[in-house]
Amino acid sequence: MSPISIRSLQAMKAGQEKFSVLTAYDATFAQLAADAGVEVLLVGDSLGNVIQGQDSTLPVTVDHMVYHTEAVVRGNRRAKRPALIMTDLPFMSYGNLEQGLESARKVMQAGAHMVKLEGDDWLIPLVESLGRQGVPVCVHLGLTPQSVNKFGGYRVQGREDDKAEAMLAHCIALEKAGTDLLLLECVPSTLAARISAAVSIPVVGIGAGADTDAQVLVMHDMLGLNSGFTPKFVKNFLTDGRNVQQAFAAYVAEVKSGQFPAAEHGFSA
Repeated sequence: MSPISIRSLQAMKAGQEKFSVLTAYDATFAQLAADAGVEVLLVGDSLGNVIQGQDSTLPVTVDHMVYHTEAVVRGNRRAKRPALIMTDLPFMSYGNLEQGLESARKVMQAGAHMVKLEGDDWLIPLVESLGRQGVPVCVHLGLTPQSVNKFGGYRVQGREDDKAEAMLAHCIALEKAGTDLLLLECVPSTLAARISAAVSIPVVGIGAGADTDAQVLVMHDMLGLNSGFTPKFVKNFLTDGRNVQQAFAAYVAEVKSGQFPAAEHGFSA
């Protein structure tokens, strides 16, 4: 089968077929996830937490992202149907246009198919410039982990009416600027549903309810490998005697059927 592409994801949204996104940081798990049917592999700066043992994503560098992207690419190439690979640009690596373009160049040349940025419509000049140069972009809104110190912790975003309306406006403006994908983290389920209906590009959710076009989880979370606090939006799929690839396949199946996320995994306004 042909590899998953942006056109594949656009067709899924148009056909109201949900798709799955899962983090990957190495070749072995990348191949297992793609072979289980995961459509998008996110090389996330969450590697700072789950691979490096950091307290946040802030210490992650572009060089770290390049290294892990290269590893994921090698595993993905061996999959029966290669996934689309999306790589985070880490903290303070896109503070201005020149810096953002250089960071994107590095991870794209490492094999990524798309870059992910955290922010809102202040990113529009960079989104437009990347688009002109052939770099697809996903913009991450809501709870953006790189801004944890500004937020004062990991808090649900968009509960107040004015902030919800602002987030919706940001998403519409970002689509107009050429953004290819949106990711909403820890926003009220009703707001995520409104945004998903208001834009024609696919919307990925994490802690954003069941009405987005796709779901994403950190691999270690959905395998029950996290120690300590477990976020409300997480479900352990490595249960009932499953092996790792069966857990990945169960995640894909539940996302596509709408079984996951359930109401208990989302947030109210």
